[in-house]
Amino acid sequence: MRVRLQIVLVGLLVGLVGDVGTSHAQPKNISLEGVSITVEDLDRAVPFYRDALSFAPVDTTTWTGPSVGRLVGVFGARMQVVAMRLGQETIRLMEFRSPQGRPIPPDAHSNDLWFQHIAIVVRDMDRAYERVRDHGVTHISPRPQTLPESIPAAAGISAFYFRDPTGNALELIHYPPDKGRDRWRRETEALFLGIDHTAIATADTGESLAFYRDQLGFAVPGGSVNVGPEQERLTGVFGARVKITALRPPGGGIGVELLDYQAPSTGRPMPADTKVNDLWHWHVRARTSSLDATTQRLLDAGRSFVSPGVVESAPPGADAGAMVRDPSGHALLLVSPHGRR
Repeated sequence: MRVRLQIVLVGLLVGLVGDVGTSHAQPKNISLEGVSITVEDLDRAVPFYRDALSFAPVDTTTWTGPSVGRLVGVFGARMQVVAMRLGQETIRLMEFRSPQGRPIPPDAHSNDLWFQHIAIVVRDMDRAYERVRDHGVTHISPRPQTLPESIPAAAGISAFYFRDPTGNALELIHYPPDKGRDRWRRETEALFLGIDHTAIATADTGESLAFYRDQLGFAVPGGSVNVGPEQERLTGVFGARVKITALRPPGGGIGVELLDYQAPSTGRPMPADTKVNDLWHWHVRARTSSLDATTQRLLDAGRSFVSPGVVESAPPGADAGAMVRDPSGHALLLVSPHGRR
């Protein structure tokens, strides 16, 4: 199937893909509200996201109590959560006050399967890079990389990987005029525009598609294989060859990008004993009005859950929630803010 280059790009790489759609019945009402990021210290994280990246704090809540502990699988969990908004998207920074989890391994790489980032769209890459560099970020990329004509679906896109004060990976991305969603081309004085997608490392694209596409109804607008020196420098992985598959949730919101490192094969798996309070934990927050049915469908399929199915009155601000892991171990928080059926 030929996909026009001007089609919406979920990430760096949307081009030709031969496997779009699914024959299975899936929910049509799942939307992705944003991403939750575990941080070591909110007193450092909030000013960084505010001052370096222009996220605006919009809400601060304390998550605690038995229902929260069941939802996140951490007995006695007590966390402070700060919601921050950029454009139309919201992230949540989570600091566990108790019990505290383990730090991100200092030798973490982009092909390790716990790798996840958000792609922050910028109007001017040079200015945005200068801003984050002035805030002393740790580089993953040596500098912004512009992807070449040899990757037609991503040609002209520039990107830069770096880390927040906790060590979480983030990406700045700039789209040329012929690529990206229409909203990224609107006239504005803002330097940082919003979040296009979250990218997650996957052990097997087919297994991930069985979860996101076949069981949750995500569309597959495109994909690509990225290889070459620009991709190596962008990811900080020598010899990187990455199969990338773009996903869109059926109800709208941010996209998901699957990163399948075909080379090198040295990426480490998500630790089997990963807990939500470990600092490498992120989760995508998904809204659905059919929480019970969606959760039961995933349970029947044998998916791994953090929570014991649906948990009432958790998280705060929602009627109920359930937390499930995808085949590579990345977490998805399903919430029903306005009642279930």
